[in-house]
Amino acid sequence: MTHILVTGANGQLGSELRDLEQQFPQYTFFFTDRSELDITNKTAIEDYCKAQDIHLIINAAAYTAVDKAETEQAQCWAVNCTAVEHLAEVAKTQGIGLVQISTDYVFDGKKTTPYMETDATRPQTVYGKSKLAGEQAIKRIAPKNSIIIRTSWVFSSHGHNFVKTMLRLAKERDTVAVVYDQLGCPTYAADLAKAILNIVPQLDNDTPALYHFTNKGVSSWFDFANAIFEFAKLDITVEAIETARYPTAAKRPLYSVMKIKAIEAKYGLDIPKWRVALQACLQKIQKAQS
Repeated sequence: MTHILVTGANGQLGSELRDLEQQFPQYTFFFTDRSELDITNKTAIEDYCKAQDIHLIINAAAYTAVDKAETEQAQCWAVNCTAVEHLAEVAKTQGIGLVQISTDYVFDGKKTTPYMETDATRPQTVYGKSKLAGEQAIKRIAPKNSIIIRTSWVFSSHGHNFVKTMLRLAKERDTVAVVYDQLGCPTYAADLAKAILNIVPQLDNDTPALYHFTNKGVSSWFDFANAIFEFAKLDITVEAIETARYPTAAKRPLYSVMKIKAIEAKYGLDIPKWRVALQACLQKIQKAQS
């Protein structure tokens, strides 16, 4: 029986992994949040992994408040870099596999064609720089059977995300303004969770692997919002605005589409289109509400 430690268990990805627990009886899961395991404390990680005989860590914990990170730099760096460094060190020492989730924010968003895993990284925000530093820590420490998965525009029936924000706004107003000039790939956390659990038994690498994972297809936030309201059958007007009209503390990449063929081919994944994934997410939300 493979013992899997999931950090950040109450976030979007962690929650979706918990929902899949019964579908993967070959794994014993240990779900933790910051109150149960402080991953910024290396000794705490060492002790927990030894006590529970952990074979694999899925690090779903992250500081993801992109705008707050510009001023809360210490907190952001502690979770996205220092903690990852500790996890990698413990993984290497104890022979534990490691799955690390990273982000499209490691890129500057200036390309006009999909980002490859081999493209140069130029993060423009504290959040992006901290996540890239986490990637670099894993590559430097190099625990066996480790993989870094970059993803983007994550949504879920759990936690805080764009889909749930749009559904909430639809109850409060008749019109919402959404940027149309940022392009990316929406990612359903449930599909990412399922992919990770299918990848786990195939991990057999001496040095860390790096892949991109998103749902298939490209979207703007404007298109994404319209699809949400269409599938949820909500009558609301979406106003298309430029990014310049929606200033934020952290700079958003205008283009963050990532190529996913490598992870598909390597691990035999069947990745749904984002519109199909969105419909599945909305059905899950509606079921939970009823």
